[in-house]
Amino acid sequence: QVQLVESGGGSVQAGGSLRLTCTASGSIFSINAMNWHRQAPGKQRELVADILSSSAAVYADSVKGRFTITRDYALNTVYLQMNSLKPEDTAVYYCAALIRETGGSARLYWGQGTQVTVSS
Repeated sequence: QVQLVESGGGSVQAGGSLRLTCTASGSIFSINAMNWHRQAPGKQRELVADILSSSAAVYADSVKGRFTITRDYALNTVYLQMNSLKPEDTAVYYCAALIRETGGSARLYWGQGTQVTVSS
């Protein structure tokens, strides 16, 4: 059984910073991708940041220059450093990972979500 566990959400004032952490655990053979998404009330879930196998990163235009995604391959962990937060960053943030279980095929897993609230 594979699980993604997120932590690091919370409430912060505009201009502040938060760091989200997501760790995958279980019968993992390989992790092909790990990324962060978010969903604000009344809006669709959107991709915030993705880190590729080459360690190159892709960001939503709205967070470029403020958010940084990094990955620790040894720990099966992905981080999202969020700086200069704005009220419009308020959302539930989800970690997602494409994981191949031992003896199985790859499938997409989601974390439970962590709330980020930015006040003006």
